[in-house]
Amino acid sequence: MVREIKKILILFLFFYILVLFETIISPFFPLLFLFVILINLFEAPQGKMGIFSALIGGFFLEVFSQKFFGFYCLILICISFFIKMIIKRVIELPSFLK
Repeated sequence: MVREIKKILILFLFFYILVLFETIISPFFPLLFLFVILINLFEAPQGKMGIFSALIGGFFLEVFSQKFFGFYCLILICISFFIKMIIKRVIELPSFLK
């Protein structure tokens, strides 16, 4: 439980720095989308950190964007669920990862 809270707090700080970097220096390259997709791809299919990363990343994108609130959160959570569903149903993991 404590390890998961530490992971979420580290992810929170990392995504905050990443969104600041993205809005100031590289506004046309979606770094946060890339990191959320990578976290979901390399996480175990039963893990919840990918969904939390989508929620945190979507929240920070909402704060720094001009679109209506909920747009990026919805997109990132849908992408996370889609990746989890594909990994669970299509890709067969090795036995040591199950």
